[in-house]
Formats: sequence, C-alpha cells, structure tokens
Amino acid sequence: MKPRTSKINRTTKETEVIVSVNLDGHGKTSVNTGISFLDHLITAFGKHAMMDLQVKSKSKDNIEHHLIEDTAITIGSAIDKALGNRSGIIRFSYASVPMDESLAEASIDLVKRPYSKISLSFTRTKIEGMSKEDIEHFVQSLLQNLNSCIHLTVKYGENDHHKIEAAIKSLAVALRIASSKDTRQKGIPSTKGAM
Repeated sequence: MKPRTSKINRTTKETEVIVSVNLDGHGKTSVNTGISFLDHLITAFGKHAMMDLQVKSKSKDNIEHHLIEDTAITIGSAIDKALGNRSGIIRFSYASVPMDESLAEASIDLVKRPYSKISLSFTRTKIEGMSKEDIEHFVQSLLQNLNSCIHLTVKYGENDHHKIEAAIKSLAVALRIASSKDTRQKGIPSTKGAM
C-alpha cells in the first residue's frame, strides 16, 4: 500500500486553511485555528485516530462560522484524498467511547457515498465559547467531506463538553479501525469492485 498522505490548501475570500494528514502516522498533531476549543477537539481527533494531522486556519473576514466550516471541510477533504481508492482497508468499524458521565458511539462505512446521521444532544447554547450550532456544523461539515457513511450519536450525558469530546473520540477510534490495512483484504473491499 502506498503512503496515505495528503495536503490541501483551501483559500477563499473568507479564510485560508492548510491541512496535511498522514493516515499511517502516530497521532502527532499541530493545530492552530485561533479558536481554543476547536483546536482541542481537532487535536483529540488526530490523536485518537492515530493520524498525523497538521491544521493551520486563518480568518480573512473575522467571521468565526466561516473559519469553523472551512476548517472542517478541509480536514474531511484531506482525509478523503489520503484514503485514495480505499483498496485494502477494513472499511467498516464501530466505537463506543465514554467520557465521565457521557457516552458516544460512532459507526463508519468508508464507502464513497456521503451520508451522516448526527445526534449530539447538547443542552447549552455555548460550549467553551463556541456556539452549539457552530460545533454541530463543524461535525456535519467534517463528516460530509469525509465522503463516507457515518452515524454519530451521544447516547447520554450531562456535561456538553464531555458529550462532544466523547463524540469526537468515538469518531476518531472508529475511523482509525475502518481505515486500517486489512492483511486479508485484496483490492477494493466491496462486492461491486468499486467504492
């Protein structure tokens, strides 16, 4: 299997985002979006997916929503590109991750058909300074651009910080397993012969 790496520079009138990813890394991350809690979530995602992930985001219009959205789009696109034709991978995975009183589950099929079902069950309007809708939109944009079928659910919890962190970590662990090399899988893991 060839190296599964990619680098994407997404530049618009609103933002500039540079993401590089190595799916077969060791969880080394370098993240600077200018939004502390977003940096924390992306760092946890890279660490627990065991991918090397570098993210640098800069706002040109000082609108946080645009920065959050474009960062998610670029990360998802970079992972999709690094996966290539997805030959020789496990393809499917599931992870259940607790964080204190919260529990989140992620189910992934790395087929090239974007679909996501997300239920984060937030109760507050802001979490660590980020709006609830921006966090939800970050997750939605990330999953959509991963070009895969993903179900992500917070099963229960009391603390919204714990809920989103458990969700990001369950997504990361499921992605790590699904994208792993399958030593018994020859070629595309589909009866169609294509993803």
